[in-house]
Amino acid sequence: MCQRGEQAAQLEVYNRYYKAMYNTSLRIVKDEAEAQDVMQEAFLNAFTKLDSFKGDATFGSWLKRIVVNKSLNSYQRSKRVDETSIEDHLYKIEDDGQGVSEVDYESLKVQQVMLAMDKLKDNYRQSLSLHLIEGYDYEEMSEIMNVSYSNCRTMVSRAKESLRKILNTNEEGQYRTTIR
Repeated sequence: MCQRGEQAAQLEVYNRYYKAMYNTSLRIVKDEAEAQDVMQEAFLNAFTKLDSFKGDATFGSWLKRIVVNKSLNSYQRSKRVDETSIEDHLYKIEDDGQGVSEVDYESLKVQQVMLAMDKLKDNYRQSLSLHLIEGYDYEEMSEIMNVSYSNCRTMVSRAKESLRKILNTNEEGQYRTTIR
C-alpha cells in the first residue's frame, strides 16, 4: 500500500518507526532540529524509493540504514560549516524491534557512559554508536563509514579503549567499568 502512495499506509509506517529513527539520527548529528530534519528526509526518501527495497532485510533495517547515511552526511556538512562544540545531550533509545531494546536512561552508569561517549573524537563516537547501539557489524560499518574493514575494526577497538580511559579517569572516581 505504501508503494502505491497511500497516505494512510505511509502514516502508519511513519508512526511505527519515527521515534527509533529520530533517536538514531540524534545520536549521530547531536542536534534535535537537525535530527528531526534528517528523519523527515529519510522517510521521504524511503517512500519515494520503495521500489528499491528488495526485502533482503526488514523494512526497519533498510530505513535505519537510510537514516544513518543521511545523518552522517548531515553531520559532516555541519562540521564543515560550524566547528563550534555541540551541547551534550542524554538520549532515549526506543526500539522498533530491530536492534537495541529500551534503555533506562535514569541509570547513573548509562548516563555516564553516554556523556563519556560525547567526549570521544567524532569518528570514535560514531563508530561506537553504530556498532554498540545500532548493532551494525564491521562489514556494514566499513561500508557506511567508507573505510576498510580492518580500519573499521581498529577504529572501534581504539574507540573502546578511549572510552575506557575516560570512564576510568572520571573526576568523581565513582564509576569504573569494563567494556568488552
